[in-house]
Parts: sequence; structure tokens; C-alpha cells
Amino acid sequence: MASARLTRLHGLFAAYKPPGLKWKHLRDTMELQLLKGLNAGKPPAPEQRVRFLLGPMEGSEKKELTLTATSVPTLTSHPLVRGPVFTSLKVGVGHRLDAQASGVLVFGVGQGCRLLTDMYNAHLTKDYTVRGLLGKATDDFCEDGRLVEKTTYGHVTREKLDRILAVMQGSHQKALVMYSNLDLKTQEAYEMAVRGLIRPTNKSPMLIIGIRCLHFAPPEFLLEVQCMHETQKQLRKLVHEIGLELKTTAVCTQVRRTRDGIFTLDDALLRTQWDLHSILDAIQAAAPRVAAELEKSLRPGLDTQQVPSPRWPWDSEGPSSALGLESDVGH
Repeated sequence: MASARLTRLHGLFAAYKPPGLKWKHLRDTMELQLLKGLNAGKPPAPEQRVRFLLGPMEGSEKKELTLTATSVPTLTSHPLVRGPVFTSLKVGVGHRLDAQASGVLVFGVGQGCRLLTDMYNAHLTKDYTVRGLLGKATDDFCEDGRLVEKTTYGHVTREKLDRILAVMQGSHQKALVMYSNLDLKTQEAYEMAVRGLIRPTNKSPMLIIGIRCLHFAPPEFLLEVQCMHETQKQLRKLVHEIGLELKTTAVCTQVRRTRDGIFTLDDALLRTQWDLHSILDAIQAAAPRVAAELEKSLRPGLDTQQVPSPRWPWDSEGPSSALGLESDVGH
């Protein structure tokens, strides 16, 4: 039974990483839970071997001893002698989350670790919700960092914030085209843009595909960010830069990943589901979607029929500010 489960234990699944937990500790926990599940099955019946045991002779009044052929179990295969059958398992982690961040964290098991490399090469986008707090600045852009400045924020409005976010999104869209090395005058480039398949050819700075404000109640605000090649530190610094553009200061109070490629919060296993049975079900459910997404992203078969004429959103002469574009690269 354990061997049958092991043959199915190849693929990708997602788990929800709580804040305050390091990704490596979560990976080790997943491996431990999988090994525990594989070794928890009922062990097979021990093999029997024939041994000649010394015993009393039947019908003998003088209690004479004789050797009798007896079938006894072989203890060399007993779990208490041999130990657990499975002692290690290959478990890989996709786009990592730092200790302070939370949300969707993708794992690969067995041959599924190769798919993690394919996901990395596909440059899939990720979604985050980022919570900010106006009026403070710290040395590490986090709320619990060392306070370096306090400012007023009464002049900040939702309209001003939305305007800053629109400028930022426009500058990053132009940067995305630049890093994709596409000729905007070609039909192929337009078809890829229509299908959302424009990707950088190599590693690039953090690129924001979309950003909007979900909630604004000063001093707090909540952003939804769709991006690629980011680190959680860069997202926290993004909140700091938004505060500066609003002529105030801001710190980040929460970074939560809500989607990584095809995996969303609905796919992420909670702590109570970190067991072999739930992980097997998650791998089987995600397998067809993973294959379809990688096929589309790594080998996009573009249908050139019934595509309208190009109207590029970045053709207009808008602000060219490079807000948030960093020279450091991170996944």
C-alpha cells in the first residue's frame, strides 16, 4: 500500500504558510508528515523460515529431548529491527516567502521538483495583498522596525493614491515590454499581449502587472498587487515609496500572497490538512491545470484568426516615472 502511494506522490501542491514561520521549517514539516503517512501503513506479514528447535519427545516417559522442525517468523524484516521503510523524500519549494510574509507556497514532490523549474522559466505572475500604514517610516519598511520618522497624512485622499498607483502601473507595463524584447509593431507581439503571455526573456527587476487599492481608511490602506520577479522586501519598500509620492510616509504591516501561478488560496492546504491523504488529493487535482498552464506559457500556440487590430495601452504619452523599478532581482 505504501509503495502504491509513493508512485502517486509526484507533482505539485500548495500550502498556506502562516506568518512567523520560515519556509524551510515548513518544507521540513511537509517531508516529515509525508514520511509519517507512508510509514503508517500496516506492515506486511513477516516471512517464515524453518528452524530445528530442541523440545521434549512426544510419548517419551524419560522426557528425552529431540529436534523438531518448526516454522518461525524472520525478524530481520520487522519494523522494530529494520526501522521505518521510508527515511527520506525529495521535497522542493517554489517561489519562497520570507518569515514575515504569509500565503500560498508551492511545493514539489519527487519528479514534481522538475516542474518547479518549469514554473520558474514560465515567469508566471503572482498576486499579493499588501497592507500599509500612513504616517510612519522605519529602517526596514515594516511596522515593527526601528522608527525613523513620523509625518502627517491628513492631506492624503483616495484619489491621490489611485493616481499614484496608475502612474506606477503604466511605467511597469512599459518596462515589461522592454524586458520581453518584443517588437510592438509585429502581429505576434500583439497576439501575445491579448492572451496575457508577454513575459521577460530573462530575470528582470520586479515588474508590476497590475496594482489597485482595495480599501482606504486612513491611516490604513490595502493594495492588491499582481507582479513577477518580486521579493517580499521589495513589496514592503514599494509601500514606503508610495508614501513618499503622497508627500508623507508609510510602512508595510502585512504581505500576503494570494496566488502563485495557477495556485490560489482555495488550493492551499491549511495546517490541519498537512497529511499524506490530503497532499495526494491536492497533487492529483492540480496535475491537469499545471500541465495546461506550462504548455500555454512555455510553448504558446497562438491562434492568429479573429484577433482585433492592435491598440496598445502603453502607446499613449503618459507619465514615464519608474516608480518601484529596482535594480535588484528577486523571485
